Amino acid sequence: MNKFRTLTLAASLLAFAPAVFAQDSTASSDHKRFAVVGGYAVQKVDSKPVDNASLDLDGGSAATLSASWYVTPAIAVELWGAADKFEQRVRGDQGKLGNIDSQPYALSAQYHFRNSDAPIRPFVGLGYYQANYSGGYNITDGAGQHFGLEDTKGAIGTVGVDFNISPSWFARADARYMHGDSEITADGQRIGQKADLNPWTVGIGIGVRF
Repeated sequence: MNKFRTLTLAASLLAFAPAVFAQDSTASSDHKRFAVVGGYAVQKVDSKPVDNASLDLDGGSAATLSASWYVTPAIAVELWGAADKFEQRVRGDQGKLGNIDSQPYALSAQYHFRNSDAPIRPFVGLGYYQANYSGGYNITDGAGQHFGLEDTKGAIGTVGVDFNISPSWFARADARYMHGDSEITADGQRIGQKADLNPWTVGIGIGVRF
């Protein structure tokens, strides 16, 4: 499913190609105020996220999509999110306990260094995110209770770099850190304990400006 969504995102970006490349000879990047990036990212959370418990969440991967509005050539507002869920295996002393699915979304302000047409253009960002968790119903203890995680909200920080291919097309690599914890539930009820997840992602993508 993840691979299918990634191919769909790529096809959507390629659909812009004829019109975009037609403009390349007459417009620089400074005149383009919008950008869309389709990519793929790997997510990982803090090790041992629950105090006094030997639980760990393995990393997951998913397709991502972002849309940016450039207020100025250097300052942008970005809406970013996972196009599919990051599936993460939950492990304990006894081995695999089940899977937790995470789907984060974020709104950030970004500052892009150097001029718009520079071959390599780094950027940083700061914003707010929410991660939706699902699938906890398949995690049980010896008493048959089902455990899950409530949605997480908090601050997100981004560092990345764009590699300009043309005034319209670019490749992107970025890392995003999301600070936040989540309430643990048993059979849908809070148990008064939190998981310090603090997920981060590392991703790559291809983008188009228009």
